[in-house]
Formats: sequence, C-alpha cells, structure tokens
Amino acid sequence: EEFDYLAGSFNRMTEQLQSQRSELIEANRQIDRRRHLTETVLAGVSSGVIGVDKDGHINLANQSAAHLLSTSADDMTGGYILDIFPQIEVLLDKIKAEHKKSVQGEIAVLSSRTGKRTFLCRISVERLEDFNTGLIITFDDITELQAAQRTSAWSDVARRIAHEIKNPLTPIQLSAERLKRKYLKQIETDPDSFVQCTDTIIRHVTDIGRMVDEFSSFARMPEPVLKSEDIKKSIEESLFLLKQAHPEVQFTTTCKIDDTNVHIDTRQIRQVITNLLQNSIDAIDLKNKAGEVDILISDKNDEQIFVAITDNGCGFPTDEDMSKLTEPYVTHKAKGTGLGLAIVKKIMEDHGGQITLGVPSWLQGQNIKTEGACVVLQFPKIKQK
Repeated sequence: EEFDYLAGSFNRMTEQLQSQRSELIEANRQIDRRRHLTETVLAGVSSGVIGVDKDGHINLANQSAAHLLSTSADDMTGGYILDIFPQIEVLLDKIKAEHKKSVQGEIAVLSSRTGKRTFLCRISVERLEDFNTGLIITFDDITELQAAQRTSAWSDVARRIAHEIKNPLTPIQLSAERLKRKYLKQIETDPDSFVQCTDTIIRHVTDIGRMVDEFSSFARMPEPVLKSEDIKKSIEESLFLLKQAHPEVQFTTTCKIDDTNVHIDTRQIRQVITNLLQNSIDAIDLKNKAGEVDILISDKNDEQIFVAITDNGCGFPTDEDMSKLTEPYVTHKAKGTGLGLAIVKKIMEDHGGQITLGVPSWLQGQNIKTEGACVVLQFPKIKQK
C-alpha cells in the first residue's frame, strides 16, 4: 500500500510538472509574441525610442532613434546614454532634480550628416512598484515643422504688409511726378534741389514697390504646374539676360549628364536660378574682384539630379547658422528683404526637391570651389516606366 501511495503521488507530481511545463511554454510563447509585436510597432513608428536602465545604459533602441542620431541600433544597445546622446543631459538633470514622472523639452542637435536639427524629447520614468528601473526616452525631429510654422506666420505678415503699403504707393509716385512737371519751371531759386528731392521720392517709392512685390510673391506663392522640362535649358534662359547685364562676370556651365529632364515649373525654376545668380553677383560686388560663377549639372545617384552654383564672392557669414539663411526676413544685404532664399526654399519644397547651402559631403572632391558661396539644388529624377 505504501508503494501504491508513493507511485500515485509520483504520478500526480509528474502530471503537475507536465502541466506547469506546458503553461511555462505557452507563457514564453505569449511573451515572444508580445515582444515581436512591440519590436514591430517600434520599428514602424517615426519617433525615436530609447530604453535606458537605472545605470544609464541603453537596453532598447529602435531604427528611428538610430537614424535620427546618425548611428545604428546595434551600436547604441549597451552604450552609455550620454555617450550616444549627450544633448539629453539637460533633461536628465531636470527629471532628477524635480523628481517628476516625466519631462519634455526641445533640444538642438548638431550632426555632420544633417546639420543642426531640433528634437522634441520626452523622458518618462519606468517604475516597478516604488522603484525606478530605468527611463524611456522618445523624441521627434521637429525642424521642418518649426520651419513650416514660421514660414506660415511670416506669409501672413507679408500679406498684411503688402496690403497696407501697396495702396498709397501709386498716389505718392504720381503726386511727386506731377509736382515735378507742374512747378519745376516756376522755381527760380535752386531748381536742382527740387528735382533731386522729387527724383528721390520717385526712386524710393519704386524700391518700396519692388519690396512689396516680393512680399506678395512670398505670401501668395502659386502651386507649381509640373511638366517634364529640360533643367539645363531653363538655366541657360536665366543666364542670357544676366550675361548681358553683367559682362564683367564670367559664367561657366558644366553638364556631366545627357538626360537633364525633370518635372519642374519652368517659370518658378527660372525665378530660383535668377535669385541665386543675383546673390552670387551681389556677393562678388561686395568683394570687389573679377567675378566667376560656375554652374554644375550632374546626378547625385539614380534618384536625384543636382545643380550646384558656386562663386568667388564674399561667401556666407561664418558666424551664422546656415539653416536660418533660408528663413524669411534673414538677410545680410544693406537693401535686402530677406525673402530671396526663402522663396527659393519654398519653390524647391513644392517641387519635391531641396536646397543645401555650402558644399555637402557627397559633393566634395568634384572640383567645387570653396572660396565663395555654394548652393546646391536637388531634383528627383523622372522614373522610367
């Protein structure tokens, strides 16, 4: 009877072990499915997600985080957070000092690949009962969003300025011209001063009118009508008048590809090229030297065609953030409105392209001059069916 009891107990124990083993296997399967689901979700979101343990080492990083920080997820895992993402230290100190469950803030990140970017970061404390087990850091690149918001706000300002200023300009100019015609013959003492004053009024009204036209152009930028056009031909058409107006400047165009057709609005692209070439001419005038402007047309890869415009002028300001130069009303010219590069950037964005100020890393080594300024326009290639 004792052996029967022992055998029965042993059988019950093996059955319980078998049941527990099956439950553990199913639990592990559920954990694997949940982990796989979590990894799939993290891989699909555009936000960067980083998990940090209590010692500050990264135990989780998705591909978006690696892309935003210009590294790889494998290199991030196991690394110290401040070595990988040193700019986050301000928020880490804040969450420690204030003992909050989460903090949020904007962080400026300078990358050799993407330049200066602005991240919106949020840090949440991961808790297990009353103990802090680590941190979850999420962040998004809001650089383009901020630029779009500023552009939208400036467009509204430009529209209001243009409306308020444009109305009285014509009466002022007509009045000055009428005064000059009617009373010039009647003035016997110092008629030259009278002519000079009226001409000054007319000249400055014309300058203000040109500025108002730029305000209106920036505020009401029309949607581009994209067609397959030859970008080289558009550049040559823009160059024709500038060559006649500035014979002292040597313009050189080099094309390294046979197919230069892209989807563009030729009128808007001529406006882009004219604005950039005029900037080069102005920069050369400031340096008071023999002017040289080189235009290179080539392809970056199978996806993009680029146009690089370089000059030997005074170049971009060395103490200025390049990204700010394309924002509205940022100018270093005495009579500039600060809308030229802003309009160029808006047109390029509408064309699905982009503008880069300075020589990008992928263009170095192609005999690009670095003495003055360099502006690179990138256009998507027409996909062959």
